[in-house]
Amino acid sequence: MELATETHVRVRYAETDNMGVVYYSNYLVWMEVGRVELCRALGFEYREMERQDGILLAVAEANCRYLAPARFDDQVIVRTWVEKANRRMAMFGYEMRLAGHDVKLAAGYTKHLFLTRDMRPASLPEKYWSMFGIRAANASYDRSTVSR
Repeated sequence: MELATETHVRVRYAETDNMGVVYYSNYLVWMEVGRVELCRALGFEYREMERQDGILLAVAEANCRYLAPARFDDQVIVRTWVEKANRRMAMFGYEMRLAGHDVKLAAGYTKHLFLTRDMRPASLPEKYWSMFGIRAANASYDRSTVSR
């Protein structure tokens, strides 16, 4: 499974700091935007997974490495993919680039636990396994084992 989505985000003035660059926490917001779009591309809406199946994706860890600044009115491309997943967790990878230029702005990942509505650990329903690249034999997926 090598599906990755690209989501375009235009930097708003409110997302910048006194130095005129995007404030660091906005990259995490853009990661979420990319993640929701990736879910759609995988064949489901995250909102419907919550409503119909009672499964939540709780962030357990977030990482972002900042490489170059983005500024007001820049167009940023957020590339998002499933890095690895199993029945209990999913890890998403992200890369943010300045559109029209070969400039990598940031890269990172988020790890998510699957939880029930009452915040207890849950197993991802089998109907989503193929969307996350999970195989029934070992019930896990790791992108690093996929030959490129």
